Amino acid sequence: MLKSKSRWMVKDNDEAHINNLVDKLHIKPLVASLLVNRGLTDPVRASDFLFGEDVFHDPFLLTDMDITVERIKRAIQGNEPILVFGDYDADGVSSTTVMMTVLRDLGADVEFYIPNRFSEGYGPNESAFRMAKDKGFNLIITVDTGISALHEAKVAKELGIDLIITDHHEPGPILPDAFAIIHPKREDSQYPFSDLAGVGVAFKLAHALYGSLPEELLEIAAIGTIADLVPLQGENRSIVKKGLAKLRSSSRPGIKALVQIAGASQSEITEETVGFAIGPRINAVGRLGDADPAVELLLTESIEAAKEMAQEIDAINKERQSIVSEITAEAVEMVLNEYPPEENPVLVIGKEGWNAGVIGIVASRLVEQFYRPTIVLSYDPESGKAKGSARSIAGFDLFKNLSTCREILPHFGGHPMAAGMTLSIEDVPQLRERLCELAVDQLSEEDFTPITEVDGTIGIEDVHLDSIKELDLLSPFGVSNPKPKMLLKNLDLAAIKKIGANQTHLKLVLSKGQHSLDGVGFGLGDAADHISPLSKVSLIGELSINEWNNIRKPQVFVQDIHIEEGQLFDVRGIRHIDKWMSKVPTKQRRLIAFHPESMNLLRNTSEDVIIIQSEEEASRLDINEANVVLLDLPPNRSILEALLSESIPSRIYAYFHHIEDHFFSTMPKRDHFKWYYAFLKSKGQFDLNRFGDQLAKHRGWSRQTIDFMSQVFFELDFVTINNGFVSINPSNDKKDLSESKTYQMKQSQFKLENELLYSSYQELKAWFDERTLWSVHNEEEAEAWI
Repeated sequence: MLKSKSRWMVKDNDEAHINNLVDKLHIKPLVASLLVNRGLTDPVRASDFLFGEDVFHDPFLLTDMDITVERIKRAIQGNEPILVFGDYDADGVSSTTVMMTVLRDLGADVEFYIPNRFSEGYGPNESAFRMAKDKGFNLIITVDTGISALHEAKVAKELGIDLIITDHHEPGPILPDAFAIIHPKREDSQYPFSDLAGVGVAFKLAHALYGSLPEELLEIAAIGTIADLVPLQGENRSIVKKGLAKLRSSSRPGIKALVQIAGASQSEITEETVGFAIGPRINAVGRLGDADPAVELLLTESIEAAKEMAQEIDAINKERQSIVSEITAEAVEMVLNEYPPEENPVLVIGKEGWNAGVIGIVASRLVEQFYRPTIVLSYDPESGKAKGSARSIAGFDLFKNLSTCREILPHFGGHPMAAGMTLSIEDVPQLRERLCELAVDQLSEEDFTPITEVDGTIGIEDVHLDSIKELDLLSPFGVSNPKPKMLLKNLDLAAIKKIGANQTHLKLVLSKGQHSLDGVGFGLGDAADHISPLSKVSLIGELSINEWNNIRKPQVFVQDIHIEEGQLFDVRGIRHIDKWMSKVPTKQRRLIAFHPESMNLLRNTSEDVIIIQSEEEASRLDINEANVVLLDLPPNRSILEALLSESIPSRIYAYFHHIEDHFFSTMPKRDHFKWYYAFLKSKGQFDLNRFGDQLAKHRGWSRQTIDFMSQVFFELDFVTINNGFVSINPSNDKKDLSESKTYQMKQSQFKLENELLYSSYQELKAWFDERTLWSVHNEEEAEAWI
């Protein structure tokens, strides 16, 4: 067996809705099923999603948009300086770029200000506002921030500054007392789409200020929308869809330089290019220092300046990656040693010196490894403050739960799945305790196993170029419109191997009947050690088209693998036991030997070896769901059968170390015994010690064969043996050779070695299938899959 890393939640297929979409829209059943899974069962809505015009709502439906536009235009006409107050992540940088572009185009006297993550922290702050007032700014526009700035709004009002807040983060129970607040989630909002990113809100303000849709800003709006992981539905889908097209032909020097430094092709930019190449580089600037260079890169019109800034930003990103790896290693060690996951349903950890700019990434890494809601904090002993970033899991609303701790969180904001905060270091233990208590009430044991939502099941015969190509109709993919994950069930493995410089990736060929499909699993190289030959594998993954040397073939990017049947691993004949023992999972491992001396095989482990020397001992040992290692050959079949009977071991590793080789020593036939008896009778007495080797050589037998037949004759009372002299007994009693215990044992061991040692893998697997409940279990599980 091979357990999947996550719980696969396969969505039910409503055949009636699927068939209706296939008939009305003339699309493949695969695409129709994916539309149904996304709630698009109505043919008109589904058609709009696939083929319809992009939708951009009237920006003046947003509350306070009218007074905001009037105030900004009045400032422009009066040559009044305007300050754009942004945030340091990719969404904030994009929002700042959008707002700076539109205000400059309209002739405004405008500057931007992004707080330093380390010296100022997240969001507006009083000192920045006072400094702005001293510089003559009476109008401040926040982008992607400000909805939690209650104190700062009060300060702005006292200073005579008109504060316009544009934001998309979750609003608290009390809104700031600002001149205007443009937020799609306001309780009094009439806007038809509430999930805009910060840059989406800024884009709507730009739309209102221009008086028409600013298509030239869509490429910037797409970057922030993708990077901020907002749902790619509704207006966000329109922004990203059109924005990606603009990015592919963008003439902005900053965009072109970023794409080039990332090693991507501009003409082939997708949402993944933005999410994994452009976005992280923009984010890196604000994580390690001031985010201003990222804004300047997107705003510059100089090709040379853009190239230089892109190189600097790329270097910063590489430094960020190194810092993340270092902190993650320390954080994992801290969790394991101080806050074990089994005792902490929420992980809250912190340390002095951890870079506050990357702890959000570290929190995400910890969630991936331990699957617990996680807060990672950076301690500043001088101020006594802890700055943190949080990431959550399904079922635990971070914003809602942190809101119950507001009295110890003077600054926090975010979403159900992510948040940022500042608190006193002395309050961290209380925060940990309270969140753990909340998690105990809200989460079950099952909730701590990751969930992977699977769009449906597909047969390998239905995976072809046309069906995969049609999946592009659903793009761009992202939150709420994820790249489809499909389940392929009970397939054979035609080939499997590790690939990559460090053998960390997996390459396999799946097959069923006449059909085959290539698969690649990045980071799944270790799985090759845990999949035995002939296993039926089920897997989930994303379908794609692989193009190589002008040959296009379907393939699947494997994300998780599941094998329900018990597996047999044939390690017979591998002389050095350490070569394979390290690959046997330690959980539920049972090291079993039938001879005490076999314990010496495992000199490099302190693990106990279970010695079984009787059928009773074998039948008492529970090996259900265990990883069973059979170190040596049993003395007889019945002991091994007693061990396996009525059991469902997860895996069996057959080593079967043995000293005496019965199979390759001659098993004498009755004619051999007949000749030897006649020979002894003719001699009367035979010196076995002196002439045994010569006789064996003469007959072409082994010496062991001569000794074996002599012992059988002795046990049947046909001869006497005294000091190596074999003499015929005068008795004429007839006895069958099978009455000799030595003969019986030899024959039994001969058959057992034939079955267990010298059989093919297929024969050995069949032998174990007959004696365990593997086959019954497989049938039951197959029914459960349906």
